[in-house]
Amino acid sequence: MKFNLQKFKNSNTKPFFIAEMSSNHKQSLQRALKIIDQVAKNGADAIKIQTFIPNEITLNIKNKYFKINDKNSLWNGKYLIDLYEEAKTPLDWHEKIFNRAKKNGIICFSSVFDDLSFEFLEKLNVPAYKIASFENNHFPLIEKVAQTNKPVIISTGLAEYDDLDELVKIFKKNNNNNFCLLKCTSNYPAKLSDANLSTITFLKEKYKCAIGLSDHTLENIAAITSIGLGVRIFEKHVKLNNKVKTLDSKFSLNINDFKKYTDSIKSAYVAIGKKSQLISKNEKNSLMFKRSIFISKDVNKNDKINKNNIKIIRPNNGLHPKFYKQVIGKKFQSKQKKGTPLNFKMIKL
Repeated sequence: MKFNLQKFKNSNTKPFFIAEMSSNHKQSLQRALKIIDQVAKNGADAIKIQTFIPNEITLNIKNKYFKINDKNSLWNGKYLIDLYEEAKTPLDWHEKIFNRAKKNGIICFSSVFDDLSFEFLEKLNVPAYKIASFENNHFPLIEKVAQTNKPVIISTGLAEYDDLDELVKIFKKNNNNNFCLLKCTSNYPAKLSDANLSTITFLKEKYKCAIGLSDHTLENIAAITSIGLGVRIFEKHVKLNNKVKTLDSKFSLNINDFKKYTDSIKSAYVAIGKKSQLISKNEKNSLMFKRSIFISKDVNKNDKINKNNIKIIRPNNGLHPKFYKQVIGKKFQSKQKKGTPLNFKMIKL
């Protein structure tokens, strides 16, 4: 299954939902497969996993440099190697995961974190790639991914504009325009006050590509607001239920909440409508309550039209009020009764 990311530059395109599994399988293949089954039934267009080999993204060393020392972090006190060993999706699960997604009619793709994992995913013929926020300055890996000419989604968390300039340049150099930038706040969970959604408009104007949202907030407000800014791709962490605690469960939605999340965004998309459609179909039934020009007094042929024999009133069956001044002083073609909607056939022009 292929998908073209460039079409999401068009605000008329329907929202596209990516369910991020991350570590929420908690080392159970059966749980991973159940997550796929459930998100496919509850609004997801794609499921994303993470492909990495722990020793390829860090060193198996336990000193102060490799220990998370942030009291605000969900992973405070953990060594990087232990964190990634716990979070990894085993390579021998991948084919089963991809097949399960295909069976459910949704796209499965992966975040790639290292060269060996990239080679592995290429052998599996992954349909698309994700570059995570923590990897968006890994330009040698990004270049390899860009050269595949496959769709690539890139999170912008923790990136300076110089980094994004370089990243986009790599894709342009390799003639791969099928990429999307996801506005991302790399806090887990992220606060609404840190969402900074105003950058979405700037990113769209600067890079001329589709812009999505990697949403780590606990509400749907950021996503609904983003719909109004033209975002049509949404990525959200998903877990099977609230019972199993994982590394990412505190900022992941359970299946029911994911359904509410996707439904609310779809409703926001419907509410936005189209630029060309000022009056909706259902609204047209209310047009009768608009004003128009009516004859307000019995008149005879050749009577002059004046403010005493015509009036701008409801309903909307007569001439548009914009013609009021134009018809004043003209003569009636024939006798007319009070309460008749005025039209041009009645007037000597």
